[in-house]
Amino acid sequence: MTSTVTSSPRRDDAPLRHPAVARRAIALLLGAGATTVLLAVVGFGVGSHPISPAQVLDALTAYDPTRNEHVIVMASRVPRMLLGILVGAALGMAGALMQSLTRNPLADPGILGVNAGASLLVVVAIAYLGVTSVHGYIWFAFAGAALAAVLVFALGSAHRSGATPVRFALAGTAVAIAIGAVTQMILISNETAFQYFRFWSVGSLQGRGLDVIVAVLPFLVVGLSVALLLARPLDSLALGDAAARSLGTSVGAVRASTALAVVLLAGGATAAAGPIGFIGLAAAHIVRQVVGNSHRWLLPCSIVVGAGLLVSADTLGRALVAPADLQSGIAAALLGSPLFIALVRSRRVASL
Repeated sequence: MTSTVTSSPRRDDAPLRHPAVARRAIALLLGAGATTVLLAVVGFGVGSHPISPAQVLDALTAYDPTRNEHVIVMASRVPRMLLGILVGAALGMAGALMQSLTRNPLADPGILGVNAGASLLVVVAIAYLGVTSVHGYIWFAFAGAALAAVLVFALGSAHRSGATPVRFALAGTAVAIAIGAVTQMILISNETAFQYFRFWSVGSLQGRGLDVIVAVLPFLVVGLSVALLLARPLDSLALGDAAARSLGTSVGAVRASTALAVVLLAGGATAAAGPIGFIGLAAAHIVRQVVGNSHRWLLPCSIVVGAGLLVSADTLGRALVAPADLQSGIAAALLGSPLFIALVRSRRVASL
């Protein structure tokens, strides 16, 4: 699909190559990457069973399955951190793409109905098919997210004049409300579905093994690859449809490719960890305030910043309530919201 996306080689993109922007982007990538790695390592020792740094290092370098601390680190906390990095990276990229696609600075996975679609099929799986495990939810959540996003894209493109950011936003909102109503009807009439669904719906990295990572990894890799190929076409699309067409960009193909990448990224992340808010919304805003709106830097930086935000929230959340375990979705909202509000108040929100 991306092979049809073209842009003029003569496009004036000199500002995107400004050395100061490149320096800020590289500094952001290095800083966010180092923070992610540091907090991931710290997170290996934090939780209901505290483990010293020496024991963590010993577990990573000389694993002994007869020692409880080694088993906890390798079987529980390493997969949790790996999943946190993957989900955070996917949500960060998905948020940047959705904000660019809809030209809405407040866009998140809810705009394209991803969360609503995933939730509906998870509830259906629990209520009518007897699926009660996280591993069983994955494929239903992913299918629901994909179906909802396809429906939103079809509705947003149905008009004779073609798709517009406003039509996407309105179609997404309408579909999310309608699907949410059906989901609530099922939950009200089925207590068992409600009991299982309420744990999935808060978003969590806990209890997911390497098999969950393996299941969603191909979708996330393809989604990230497609998204990175869209950097130049999205820069052209940001100038407006008419200007993008004059530069040789296929507007419809760019929007379809962007929607596909969002489905793969947000759908895969939601299927693996449940709905997690804030990350997709905030990562792109943080990156824009540092490097501007150039997708050449915005997209790769959103990957790293998104991963860093979720890993930071998960680690700090567990440290604050230890020995209890704070769900990742709640930690992301509690710890990330004040940071996001401070960023919005400190500078003007970037226009899209």
